[in-house]
Amino acid sequence: MREIVFDTETTGLDPYQGDRLVEIGCIELINRFPTGKTFHCYFNPERDMPEQAFKVHGLSIEFLRDKPLFGDKVEQLLAFLGEDAALVAHNAMFDLGFLNAELDRAGFAGVNRDRIVDTLLLARRKHPGAANRLDDLCVRYAIDNSRRTKHGALLDAELLAEVYIELIGARQAQFILSQAAAPIRVTGEPIVLRERPAPLPPRLSEAERAAHRRFIATLGENAIWRDYVRLEEFGPA
Repeated sequence: MREIVFDTETTGLDPYQGDRLVEIGCIELINRFPTGKTFHCYFNPERDMPEQAFKVHGLSIEFLRDKPLFGDKVEQLLAFLGEDAALVAHNAMFDLGFLNAELDRAGFAGVNRDRIVDTLLLARRKHPGAANRLDDLCVRYAIDNSRRTKHGALLDAELLAEVYIELIGARQAQFILSQAAAPIRVTGEPIVLRERPAPLPPRLSEAERAAHRRFIATLGENAIWRDYVRLEEFGPA
């Protein structure tokens, strides 16, 4: 199962009132495991950067001016998103709104809402009444977000991928899978018995063992150590 965790940064809050997408970061998951494949790009918004938005992500128009337009990278982005992978985002309708507005400007069909998984909704169901911002969830699940001094699409997508795995309970499943050592046996396949590995040779010499017995003998009849010596020498009663 392929999923894409993504995040965006923008010039504001409303893509239909002139605000634009300026950054997108995407992380690929296969069967809830990060594959290491990512897509990340900054975009020239072809407009100014409001001070309030700059304070959130730190992306100035001077930095973005020489970056590609969304239309220059749209085909690469769509190829990475694929046609049927679930798209995971936090407060997903915000990100989807900006993504689809940019796709429409570039002459491409928008992403279907049915593909969206909103981790904010998942968090509200799992932790009703609690604070469920990305930073809050990182703290709750002991995920290191110390690098997140400002919002950044790729870093936020990386953190969100970890949060998502925790929210859906996949972390425990991954742990169990990683601990499984026994091979799967097909029904009807003969069981092959394997010899246990030989035990390590004793490290104590006979003289050391004899000295230990003499010491135990000085502890008195009620010492628990005497029971251990009897068990060691003669076996269970």
